[in-house]
Amino acid sequence: VQLQASGGGLVQAGDSLRLSCAASGGTFSSRVMGWYRQAPGKQRGFVAIIRSGGSTHYTDSVKGRFTISRDNAENTVYLQMNSLKPEDTAVYYCYTPFGSGWSPRASGYWGQGTQVTVSS
Repeated sequence: VQLQASGGGLVQAGDSLRLSCAASGGTFSSRVMGWYRQAPGKQRGFVAIIRSGGSTHYTDSVKGRFTISRDNAENTVYLQMNSLKPEDTAVYYCYTPFGSGWSPRASGYWGQGTQVTVSS
């Protein structure tokens, strides 16, 4: 499985961005897909996942602001980020677990990361 993330950039607080992740290899529609992020000096952490059936799960700090979605016809997962805050500044990574299940620390495939910088 290969993951190619895009859509990062430099924005001001309160702005929006949409990240995209194109997947190839495997059966996209049956995979859990997700986003993680790593801020400077911090460990990479969970942001959001979407299961094959469309159910979603978010880390508390982004609930109500971020929305994860998927387009199975395009093999693409999205992360719509609204009301961005400086603390959202991080490298964002696309992710899919090796297996059919998921937990926040499950091993998986990773994209190359895309930088999101939010200025105050």
